[in-house]
Amino acid sequence: MPAFPDAARDALADTQLRRNLAHATATIREKRAGAVGEQADWEELREAGRALKERTLRHLDHYLLLLEERVTEAGGTVHWARDAAEANRIVTGLVQETGEREVVKVKSMATQETGLNEALAGAGIAAYETDLAELIVQLGEDRPSHILVPAIHRNRAEIRDLFRNRMAAHGTAAPEELSDDPRQLAEAARRHLREKFLRAKVGVSGANFLVAETGTAVVVESEGNGRMCLTLPETLISVVGIEKLVPTWQDLETFLQLLPRSSTGERMNPYTSTWTGTRGAEDGDGPRTFHLVLLDAGRTRALADPVGRQALYCIRCSACLNVCPVYERTGGHAYGSVYPGPIGAILGPQLRGLESELDRSLPYASSLCGACYDVCPVKIDIPEVLVHLRTRVVEEKRGGVPPPERLAMRAAGWALGSPGRLAAAQRAAGAGGRVLGSRRRGGRLGRLPGPLSRWSDARDTPAPARESFRAWWRRNRG
Repeated sequence: MPAFPDAARDALADTQLRRNLAHATATIREKRAGAVGEQADWEELREAGRALKERTLRHLDHYLLLLEERVTEAGGTVHWARDAAEANRIVTGLVQETGEREVVKVKSMATQETGLNEALAGAGIAAYETDLAELIVQLGEDRPSHILVPAIHRNRAEIRDLFRNRMAAHGTAAPEELSDDPRQLAEAARRHLREKFLRAKVGVSGANFLVAETGTAVVVESEGNGRMCLTLPETLISVVGIEKLVPTWQDLETFLQLLPRSSTGERMNPYTSTWTGTRGAEDGDGPRTFHLVLLDAGRTRALADPVGRQALYCIRCSACLNVCPVYERTGGHAYGSVYPGPIGAILGPQLRGLESELDRSLPYASSLCGACYDVCPVKIDIPEVLVHLRTRVVEEKRGGVPPPERLAMRAAGWALGSPGRLAAAQRAAGAGGRVLGSRRRGGRLGRLPGPLSRWSDARDTPAPARESFRAWWRRNRG
């Protein structure tokens, strides 16, 4: 992927994309504002959510081991994946052990992050996305552009054409008379997916939360496809980032109030599915075999950064995307990452590192307006992390040599630390002001020479005073 400025330039030229994004994000913002406004203790909930995430990450080693113990006690199997490649090998091997050649999937950011679908395809296993928006993206051989609504960049006419032209190659075809009416589009998707739900023996999911005290995984969704994937297959494989832990069921209560209001603008999600281990012999619902793959993939590296670790608080609500002026005009593809928008600008570079040109550019993909911090349900200070990562980019790019701005601040601190040095600096500035007097334009200097022109091309440069206040006082007051 190119650096963000290059990708954004192409996105800005797509007027249809900008119209789609503006309409969708405005609609979601309005719904969220209404749902949040109903909650009298919203700020207290945000504080509680942040505190819970902070405490959990501080003791993550303890809660991960407790989770493994509880999942195992309930009949499940826990696997540890250090990176995307290891996670894909584990999942591919587990599917191959079942003898099946296809899986149905619940919407999962973690498996998108690892590229699981491509890894399964390489092993001859078909992975079918069952979330409506993910289905649209898959049929279009596209990439998600939003955390909550992956196909936000598509309008209804584009989706109708995709269904007409591509559904037949993947299963049940769309009706020939299909229009762009949302009800007809949803019905076509339902018919297309129904056969896959009833046939599949293996389901793959992520999880919104993992409850350490019971070993329970939680998925919240709006369409019911998740419930089908979690209950019908005989084998369920869940790939989950290690940061998704909450210590107790009581802690889960806080996040189940924060997440739906921040994401879909609802008081609660239509479907909240929880499962603990495997079903008993007498039960009819749920998998007979359950595997939990705990994914690191750069998360412990982010955890080691006292400022950057805030990104791991994220509960994937996408509220920051919907208020971001940069995202609204460029869309998610410009970020070149599974995680777009403000959260992607701080999470992606930490998970992958700052080696690529793309990852070095992402911390600059922001106006630092602070709207993302204002809406974040767990109070991630995204602007603070963006500035922190910009500092790291500059320092790593210069091989540890301090940037010119920092050297200038050190010089200023040295001068201001002594009256004698300050007086000498003022005399030197006065002399410079007299030399540059011919370049003055209403108390301003014109274009500065050499590298300094990068400053003067974008802003006015005040000319140094010919005489300092200290010299004026001595001359007039003795």
